[in-house]
Amino acid sequence: MSVRVRLFAALREIAGRSELEIQLPAGATAEDAWRALVRDYPALEVRRGHLAAAVNRRYADFDTPLAPGDEVAFVPPVSGG
Repeated sequence: MSVRVRLFAALREIAGRSELEIQLPAGATAEDAWRALVRDYPALEVRRGHLAAAVNRRYADFDTPLAPGDEVAFVPPVSGG
């Protein structure tokens, strides 16, 4: 199945793009999407411990199942003032 992945901040800088389409097997989760990204962009791996995931613009656990056409976003910690 095809899902759209959105990347922000340092993740976007590492991958060199803000979004991409990836192919995953049926029954894949947000974690599976993350692992697919790490295979293509190994430098992302060290960022996993501090990320939030969102599926279809709602924060979600990494074990959330995905469906064809879903949008998965990986969001690093945000600080501001």
